[in-house]
Amino acid sequence: MNRSLILALVIIAAAMALLVYNDSAGSTFGFQNYDFGNLVWLGIIGAVIAAGLFRSGQPLGSMARNLGTWAVIILALIAGYQYRYELQDIGNRVTAGLIPGSPLALGMEDGRATVTLDKGNNGHFQARILINGKPVDAVVDTGATTTVLTAEDARAAGIDPDGLNYTVRVSTANGNANTAAVRTKELALGGIVRRDMPVLIAAPGTLGQSLLGMNFIGSLSGFDMRGDRMILRD
Repeated sequence: MNRSLILALVIIAAAMALLVYNDSAGSTFGFQNYDFGNLVWLGIIGAVIAAGLFRSGQPLGSMARNLGTWAVIILALIAGYQYRYELQDIGNRVTAGLIPGSPLALGMEDGRATVTLDKGNNGHFQARILINGKPVDAVVDTGATTTVLTAEDARAAGIDPDGLNYTVRVSTANGNANTAAVRTKELALGGIVRRDMPVLIAAPGTLGQSLLGMNFIGSLSGFDMRGDRMILRD
């Protein structure tokens, strides 16, 4: 077996033994155990890269350039990890601009998921929700008692609108409509997930846009509107 590999395995085994031994103390050689473990891994990776470069027989100048390239890559990965939430926020903003109803931002407050929505060009807050794992574009309607899906959106979510009895009469912005009551396996908006939630399915041709109603919004710990943004809190 290669000596370098044996040495790396010995270092890993020794580091694991130290971490187990110092688990209750919480630190090793003055480092927090988590930081010590990361230091060991970074050291091993650096040693492997350096050993590979030295064994390649390259001139020192070329070797230095290669080491510099690896250092930049490693620093970029570390920076990407440290700023992962900021990068995710940028990605969400780009997606919200390209796909109406996509969350403008996803976050956490006191361990609970939050979702920030942007007001659409029609003046309504739009939400791209998942019904049984399938995307559905809906308008947030605080005047609607229950979430209502169009027949087309229901079909896309795996619900057969042709086999339903439309006996529930509701009032919508487009007038009265007959609907059928069903229960979804899952209704999700970003990190906010509700299971076995009742929704209404509008009879075919009677509703032009699905509505995210108060049965979902009322299940939240809170929501507020700030200008053109709505923040929902699980």
